[in-house]
Amino acid sequence: MYYFVVIIFYLFLLFVVDYFVSRKGGDNVTFFSGNHNSPWYLVAFGMIGASISGISVVSVPGMVGAGHWTYLQTCLGFILGYLIVAFVLLPLYYKLNLTSIYEYLNIRFGSKSYHIGSAFFVVAKIVSSATKLYVVIIALEMFIFSKYNVPFAVVTLVIVFVMWLYTRRSGIKTIVWTDSLQTLFLVAALVFMCVDAWKMLPNNISLSDLWNSELTDIFVWNDFASPRNFWKQFISGAFIVVVMTGLDQDMMQKNITCKTLKQSRTNMLVYGSAFLPINIILLLLGTILLFVAQSNSISLPEAPDNILPFFVSNYMSPIASVCFLLGIIAASFSSADSALTSITTTIAVDFFNVKSLEQSKAVRLRKNIHVIVSVFFAILVIAFGYTQNNSIIDTIYTIVGYAYGPLLGLFAFGLFTKRKPKDALVPYIAVASPIFCLIISWSLSRFCGYVFGYELLLLNGILTFVGLFFASLNKRD
Repeated sequence: MYYFVVIIFYLFLLFVVDYFVSRKGGDNVTFFSGNHNSPWYLVAFGMIGASISGISVVSVPGMVGAGHWTYLQTCLGFILGYLIVAFVLLPLYYKLNLTSIYEYLNIRFGSKSYHIGSAFFVVAKIVSSATKLYVVIIALEMFIFSKYNVPFAVVTLVIVFVMWLYTRRSGIKTIVWTDSLQTLFLVAALVFMCVDAWKMLPNNISLSDLWNSELTDIFVWNDFASPRNFWKQFISGAFIVVVMTGLDQDMMQKNITCKTLKQSRTNMLVYGSAFLPINIILLLLGTILLFVAQSNSISLPEAPDNILPFFVSNYMSPIASVCFLLGIIAASFSSADSALTSITTTIAVDFFNVKSLEQSKAVRLRKNIHVIVSVFFAILVIAFGYTQNNSIIDTIYTIVGYAYGPLLGLFAFGLFTKRKPKDALVPYIAVASPIFCLIISWSLSRFCGYVFGYELLLLNGILTFVGLFFASLNKRD
């Protein structure tokens, strides 16, 4: 029963934050941009929680067994990516005073490019966010709600309704503050779980024993065919940040709520530098748990993602269980609530041109879109629940991941060339590039044994870039 008390108390805090933040604002400027008045340090801190989903909380510790600490190679690439976003993309967004970052595509290429870019984001974001929330609700159901026979659909509807309720008035302005609160809970939960897990280790094991173990091996230099090769992960990590942060309305909408470019850039650099230690904590937690299992002859679950929930349920203290619950709720809420707001913003601005409407009509339209997006989001999560086929969901999630490649190609072509492709051809190029990536990936895996890692995103962007080049022959700005 105390789990429900913890959840209710946590939700109460979110509504308290929403009450104080929303008292003086409910218009579209507040919802979309937070009046460009967000403290940069709050944005930076809150973005940590938004970037680390509930899936990451359970998945990253589980990576240690098979992949050791090689994930840090990708995290090092993230730092380069944040520098690119801070010094290339943010100046562009502030210079053009954009509400939706995809308005740049309209300015640079035309309306069809603009709409296909926005459409790729909306589809990718709502499906990926729904998938993440589905996985977290499954974990919560196994951990808590199944004991009380609460149906999956009811849990989903309540969670999405709560998110809609505390974001419906002030949108991104509320999220900047609630994300900071949720990040605080997330970090505190991770640190406490590490401490609790450490107490289960035998007294003769020290931190140096963990560090000298092969489990903490970070770099893979000599096997280029491996998805864990350093250069593949480092370069891919940089482009992942450029695309999943710099070209993602969800993440950039928070950044452009800062008053000035200087503040926004500072926020990005501080946030980027904080991302590395958070992932080190997650990997350290996974390493400690594997040492505990080895020292006590504990049989681990086959699925790596189940290792942390397994220990929390069976071996760690009740307080650690509460921390785990708060951690995944904080991570999932922080990721999903901002997704609802950013999707609402993109649809309202990019497809309904809400900024051109009279204020009362614009606010009413935005509210209606927010409701529809929330309902569709809940239906999608429930559909995943009834599918109960993780392979299908994984496939959907992978395919949706291809959607960010064309955005990379579109923005790169716009920023680094003066050419202008035929606007009518851009949607076909954007759709064709992921299809070609799928074919190339399958062919190389089938006939050459080469397995793509995150670098597939880069290939996707290159194919889009090349397609735009051919579509721009004999046509320049």
